[in-house]
Amino acid sequence: MSIERPVSPNPYDLLPATDSFTVTSTDVSEGQPLKDDQVAALGNTSPQLSWEGAPDGTRSYVVTCFDPDAPTPSGFWHWVLVDLPAEVTSLDTGAAARDLPGKAFHVRNDGGGHGFMGAAPPEGDSLGVDENASPAVVSFNLAFKTLGRAILHGTYQH
Repeated sequence: MSIERPVSPNPYDLLPATDSFTVTSTDVSEGQPLKDDQVAALGNTSPQLSWEGAPDGTRSYVVTCFDPDAPTPSGFWHWVLVDLPAEVTSLDTGAAARDLPGKAFHVRNDGGGHGFMGAAPPEGDSLGVDENASPAVVSFNLAFKTLGRAILHGTYQH
């Protein structure tokens, strides 16, 4: 099945403007395909990241990985790492699967896990979700299996 779909809005473009700084990676190159290690079925390994030039007063970092062209209306969040200490300016390859520095922690990604989830389309003939799936996971899987769609919009008036 060919999936022609619009790209979800870049959520970062919708946020208030701020200063910027630089992020680089030995594993991910701008606009290039991911390495096999960053694909769910082939390694599911978080990429190496380094950053510099953060604004004065930075107290912690949040690392996010968003997929705007996942076949869902909301994109797909592969990774959200919160509260990295300000003195941490890099993560090694696979760092998401190891002990995190300071009080850093993962919030649930759209795949339902706490950590990095590599890129990959769903496999198999079943919908492949359970009651713990997020709406993005359901939408992602439905994109490959939907034969028709009916929509009814209600409104609220007070």
